[in-house]
Amino acid sequence: MSDTLVRQLSEWLAATDIALLELRGPGVQVRLHHDGKRVEPIPGDEPLTPAAAEDVVVRAHSVGIFLHTHPLHETPLATPGQCVTAGQTIGLLRIGALLLPVTAPGPGTFVDHTAQHGSTVGYGTPLLLFSRDPATTRSN
Repeated sequence: MSDTLVRQLSEWLAATDIALLELRGPGVQVRLHHDGKRVEPIPGDEPLTPAAAEDVVVRAHSVGIFLHTHPLHETPLATPGQCVTAGQTIGLLRIGALLLPVTAPGPGTFVDHTAQHGSTVGYGTPLLLFSRDPATTRSN
């Protein structure tokens, strides 16, 4: 992240009563602490290990319990190496009795789960890795 952007974020944070600002992106993380007087960067607690360039981390869009299989079936919704289509359900988030689909963001290959079956997850928690089909990936 550029120094200019970090300075701008620091100025914005200083004008608020927010104590901590944390932003994460592919291979980059910035954490800023505001003690009421000044804003200082905080070193990351964990090293970021970005997925390979063509891999996409699919994250939880809600809190819930992440499931690899439908509760009434034994077969996983997706297995590593399986080709999937855009919108195909490759996981589930259980919120009480409600099951929300976790879908493939595009055509490609399901790589692996990053969250355990039955684990409690929060918004933004990495759930699985997905590799986009190179034929459909646009280059900028």
